[in-house]
Amino acid sequence: MTTDGSTGTGEAAGDANGGDTISKDVIEHDTLKYQLLGPSLTKAGQDAVDQQKVSEVIYNASKGSKFFNNEEHKDRSLTQKIEKILARKRQLERIDLASDRRRADEYIAELELSRDLSQTVVHIDCDAFYAAVEELDRPELKHVPMAVGKGVLTTCNYHARKFGCRSGMASFVAMKLCPNLICLPLNFEKYTAKAHEVREILAEYDPRFESASIDEAYLNITQYCEDNEMDPEEAVSQLRAEVHQKTAITISAGLAPNAKIAKIASNRNKPNGQFRVANDRPTIIAFMRDLPTRKVNGIGRVFERELDAIGVKTCGDIYDQRQYLSKLFGEKAFQFLIQTYLGLGRTKVQPSEEYERKSVGTESTFRDMSDKTELREKLRRIAEELEKDLARTQFKGRTLVLKIKLHTYEVFTRQIIPPKAVSAAEDLYKYALTMLMKLEKEIPGLKLRLMGLRCTHLVSTKKTEKDFFGLQRFSSTDSGGGNTSPPRTMKDEQGEWQVWPDTEFEAAARQERQEEMEELERLSQEQQPPVDGPAEGKDLEASDRRHRHGREILPNPTPAKMRMDSGIGFRKPETGYGKAVAETTVMTEGWTCPICGRPQEAEERLFNEHVDFCLSKGTIKEAAKANEAAPPSATSTMALREAPGRENSGGGRRRGRPSGKRKGESLVVEEKGNKRLFFPTLCGKNEAT
Repeated sequence: MTTDGSTGTGEAAGDANGGDTISKDVIEHDTLKYQLLGPSLTKAGQDAVDQQKVSEVIYNASKGSKFFNNEEHKDRSLTQKIEKILARKRQLERIDLASDRRRADEYIAELELSRDLSQTVVHIDCDAFYAAVEELDRPELKHVPMAVGKGVLTTCNYHARKFGCRSGMASFVAMKLCPNLICLPLNFEKYTAKAHEVREILAEYDPRFESASIDEAYLNITQYCEDNEMDPEEAVSQLRAEVHQKTAITISAGLAPNAKIAKIASNRNKPNGQFRVANDRPTIIAFMRDLPTRKVNGIGRVFERELDAIGVKTCGDIYDQRQYLSKLFGEKAFQFLIQTYLGLGRTKVQPSEEYERKSVGTESTFRDMSDKTELREKLRRIAEELEKDLARTQFKGRTLVLKIKLHTYEVFTRQIIPPKAVSAAEDLYKYALTMLMKLEKEIPGLKLRLMGLRCTHLVSTKKTEKDFFGLQRFSSTDSGGGNTSPPRTMKDEQGEWQVWPDTEFEAAARQERQEEMEELERLSQEQQPPVDGPAEGKDLEASDRRHRHGREILPNPTPAKMRMDSGIGFRKPETGYGKAVAETTVMTEGWTCPICGRPQEAEERLFNEHVDFCLSKGTIKEAAKANEAAPPSATSTMALREAPGRENSGGGRRRGRPSGKRKGESLVVEEKGNKRLFFPTLCGKNEAT
């Protein structure tokens, strides 16, 4: 019995030539072979490929390597985890789960009420982007198998994909599948420039488009279609033609009522095509019913195998297992899977920089290193790199995380909470060194391949904008035509459910793919002769740049028709003089005042002063009422002549209006609480503030 995914790679697997005697060792590694197929199994151009043959080639090429041993260990751990899941499911099958089934049905009914079919979300994906950019300079490569990336393929053209080559594959394995494969080195500047050309066109259709990576983006074109009286498919065809005309590369697109389905649909008619899932419920349910779970963004190889083990091979299978999901995988997985079954997802699209950032980090891959002096020098360079990233993104971190990967591929993380938020390289190094020294004691003979630092629980260092009253302003912008309300929630006796948990699962899937790329890179390095000196440094630097490239958050370009005097982010002064005023505001961390409920800047002194002011307002109103009820006495009249903010004999800190006020502008009342309260005179009358 196998526990692999729905592809069935473990069933009757023979050698690469098929039909020969199957060794016991090969049978025992059926699930491992599926694991070794890599993170890009669902990439376009793989449908006609014999994946069993590919898995055999990868298995035989990597067997005996440290990478293979690590993958074998992970596969064994996952198999044990799946056995526990199945044992738990057998227990649940013996008890009455009617209440769980009813609870799931109620959740489905609640979600159906939230279904939004009014929007058109588009997912744009550039076809074999890096390869397509390289082919512009070398047109002769368009008709032969070629790939980009020396150690690990970052992408390959569709001729190479016919042989089973794909992104995330070690180049020496790809050469075994396709001996004539041409591999080119990465050229990050070239790809970034071409991506900017594409982004400028996207901004014309949705100025608030959302970049998912360097070569893919989400757009909400609902408003564009209304303004131009165009059908969505017509608009996307026009967009694709414009990109091809102006940039000479092709893109594929998926159109759907939400981002989740649009992402899936964009892979249907690749390359240079588009596919639309209509905005009606029966079409959506039918589209999702037979869709393999692995096609859903957020379900990686691990989760796919776990779902397959309990009988969920397609999205339609989720419904029959709904009563088990929360007990086997947890509440968030239950929510995510039910929404997937229903074909529900977010309709709001917004620039990437407006999302709340969870962390800022950097890491470095290097040759096996055990010398303590070298490790400390490496740590200091990483701290300096992180300082630059924090300055660029304008954050400090309350928590510092150290990540290391041993020469055996085992990964360890440690974290520390400094007494204050940190961003300076010296502070980052000082606290990280403490964690590294502890690891050196815990793991004798520490030998590393990778080291990284990451700041979490971020505090913004951006200057905040203030409104007329000096209060911090928070952005409330939204995507044109998109869902402007915050994610809906529903509560039950066990707590609160978030309606859209997609982000966490998509982030986990991205992390899984990233880790696979890093490990495949190390496998490639194992197969190559050792390189020392400057050449090795350049290779490792290129590796680190590849890890970071395309993940930077960049602001969207301003559409040509709306630049500066008529455009986005600026309003032209109506009077014809003065400077343009920026309409966008900065999202920063704030504290909510417990008295007035307004957001305030997260700075202790200013926050305390604001709270004092709010507390005094109640006393002011009481004093004002008393003042209206009874005329002031001679004693209080003398006190009223003293204006707040003027110099006093004590020379202490003053509250109230600044100095320099004219006589009669403000009144002061002395009370037992030692509070000095004032009432500004407006239009000759005393009014409480």
